Amino acid sequence: MDILKKIEMYRHEEEKLKWEGTFGEYLEIVKEKPWVAQSAHSRVYNMIKDASVEEVKGQKRYQFFSNQLFGLEEALERLVEEYFHPAAKRLDVRKRILLLMGPVSGGKSTLVTMLKRGLEQYSHSDRGAVYAIKGCPMHEDPLHLIPHHLRKDFYDEYGIRIEGNLSPLNSMRLEQEYGGRIEDVMIERIIFSEDRRVGIGTFSPSDPKSQDIADLTGSIDFSTIAEYGSESDPRAYRFDGELNKANRGMMEFQEMLKCDEKFLWHLLSLTQEGNFKAGRFALISADELIVAHTNETEYRSFISNKKNEALHSRIIVMPVPYNLKVSEEEKIYDKMIRESDVANVHIAPHTLRVAAMFTILTRLKDPKKGDIDLVKKMRLYDGESVEGYNRADVDELKKEHSDEGMSGIDPRYVINRISSTIIRKNITSINALDVLRSLKEGLDQHPSITPELKERYLNFISLARKEYDDIAKKEVQKAFVYSYEESAKTLMENYLDNVEAYCNKAKLRDPLTGEEISPDEKLMRSIEEQIGISENAKKAFREEILIRISAYARKGKRFDYNSHDRLREAIQKKLFADLKDVVKITTSSKTPDEQQLKKVNEVVARLIDEHGYNSTSANELLRYVGSLLNR
Repeated sequence: MDILKKIEMYRHEEEKLKWEGTFGEYLEIVKEKPWVAQSAHSRVYNMIKDASVEEVKGQKRYQFFSNQLFGLEEALERLVEEYFHPAAKRLDVRKRILLLMGPVSGGKSTLVTMLKRGLEQYSHSDRGAVYAIKGCPMHEDPLHLIPHHLRKDFYDEYGIRIEGNLSPLNSMRLEQEYGGRIEDVMIERIIFSEDRRVGIGTFSPSDPKSQDIADLTGSIDFSTIAEYGSESDPRAYRFDGELNKANRGMMEFQEMLKCDEKFLWHLLSLTQEGNFKAGRFALISADELIVAHTNETEYRSFISNKKNEALHSRIIVMPVPYNLKVSEEEKIYDKMIRESDVANVHIAPHTLRVAAMFTILTRLKDPKKGDIDLVKKMRLYDGESVEGYNRADVDELKKEHSDEGMSGIDPRYVINRISSTIIRKNITSINALDVLRSLKEGLDQHPSITPELKERYLNFISLARKEYDDIAKKEVQKAFVYSYEESAKTLMENYLDNVEAYCNKAKLRDPLTGEEISPDEKLMRSIEEQIGISENAKKAFREEILIRISAYARKGKRFDYNSHDRLREAIQKKLFADLKDVVKITTSSKTPDEQQLKKVNEVVARLIDEHGYNSTSANELLRYVGSLLNR
């Protein structure tokens, strides 16, 4: 289907959503679908909830945020459960400005943009439908037409509470256009759109000397005063400020704490009472979510000023720290690269992971316990199992520093360095070493990095490099071992025969001489030591293997090379240790013989076919591992 057809279909879908009718007809809709009369906070909460919520290891994950925000599960759960949920239930937190506080490039702006785009999309759906008084510049809630003395009766009949007063403009229209007949007032369905300034507004501070309060609350249209005769005639007023246009939805207050005080005082009444003052009119009701964002330094400065106490009490601060999980940081880089013009460059496997390791290490605080280092802490945070530690230890580590994740290297710096590597080298393939080198070079150009911090970060680059060395060796190990798969299986069978004899206190028969021999302890230990099985733990490990073999036999299945992950890893490591000399020769020889060349080509092919490398990065990996083994 070509793009023009899709545009036509979209236009037809938009036409179907249009609806207008009298207030009487609107009440029929309210009776059938009471959610159309929900508050702005409730609409945001239901939008997030309707996108589905799942619970993973006791933590809620919101599908609404899943494709754009990574590693912020705890911050998002707190935001939804401590702010949006109670606000949707009309509890007092809805009378607060939501202030997102966190470091640069931590996801604050992305989060707000997602809420805005989400509301636009949600207003197209049946569950997110919004209706307003037709022709009202503020898209006013039709239920404001119900007089105050009848609102209790309305609640008894419909179960819906009405808050807010009819605006001055609609009060005049009700009398002049409809002769006071509320049931005849025309209502229409509206679709939120930031571009068309319907239900979504954005306010950004500029020069306080030139910026007018009218940007927030609207202003008098002087060209109409001659026609209407008075500045207090609502028809002579332009209800086009951001607070007017964001009514029924949300307003983003960018860099709120940089704003002049006169703009902030309007928010006091709006948050606490749900109304604000504009021109020579009574207070104007508005139902909207106000979201602001700032960094920690500006926030500390703001709360230290005693003049801001009244506003501070009307703010709920939600920290949005950096992500602290390597696997999630990797997703951030992957997303940023896919959205760029370098998406066609081949990035070797583990490149982004190694960069993410460096970044996460810069964000972590040193553990207070002496028996754990930052690398182990990084692994635990990422959900990896570290011997001697469990989930309770992770929870304890997180409680040690309340400000963990509020400082460190930001994702944009890493992407800038990756981009710099690609552009400078003018290549179609980069690997982890290229990126680590670029990150190291970039530290000199980073304006906020002190000499002490630079030294600390250089140490983290070294730690990330060590992690990569292990990953690279394992990757080549796997590829080589697969080339010797028959050898691996033979070694496995030999080990299992010895384990069975050891556990059953039996003898083995020598295949050549036929004489009885004791189990080969040296062979068994040489394999078990590869995965850290101690002398004291060997008996339990061997018995575990024997129990697994018996369990397979009972089910009629054969225990093979892939039946036990740890044993397979031990076999691979043992075989690789035995093959080290072969690997050294085949990866470092400048003039390999035919047999060596065949082996290298097999390994390269496996790295390309099964591990995601291309020809360039696979050969670079082999050369690098060869140099590591030759040290």
